[in-house]
Amino acid sequence: MPIREEGSPRANRGPAAGPENRRALIAAAREVYAEAGLTAPFSQVAKRAGVGQGSLYRHFPDRTALAVAVFEDNMTELEGFAAAPARTIEDLLDLVADQAIVSSAFIELISAQPEDRRVVHLGARYRDVVASLVDRQRDIAGEASGLEVADVLLATEMLAFAISRSAPGDRADAAARARRLLRSAFRPVGSSI
Repeated sequence: MPIREEGSPRANRGPAAGPENRRALIAAAREVYAEAGLTAPFSQVAKRAGVGQGSLYRHFPDRTALAVAVFEDNMTELEGFAAAPARTIEDLLDLVADQAIVSSAFIELISAQPEDRRVVHLGARYRDVVASLVDRQRDIAGEASGLEVADVLLATEMLAFAISRSAPGDRADAAARARRLLRSAFRPVGSSI
């Protein structure tokens, strides 16, 4: 969905516009926080989405609610991605890196509140994605794989934090370097490098 130019008014369609406004706010939040980090004014998201602040606060009463919505979209993408039979742990690391490059501010916000009830379910969903890929890789490689869900969770956490702690212009390079380091650790047994 294209983001409206800032300040471009949107006709008030009442409650029928709710789902469209929500999608516009999530897309705008990705852009605003990717550009300016968590210091960006919350109201900037509404402006970028072309909706009023009332709509922003109706959908997302605070930054954490908005971050959770972004990560829920990310999780839905990861779940669909991992469902494809040919996907591997290595493929998952690539997608996590891509998501982390544009979600760095949200990673910072979510990681500061791991016990928040709105955040906890995201970790459970991600663990399920990882477990399905680990099971698939074990089916292919057998016990020789030595792969554990906890190893992959730790690696993706390290990957996301390394990217999020990098300067915006350096995130793609940090992702590439981290991926090179992790590649051999998660390559299925018998694969060539």
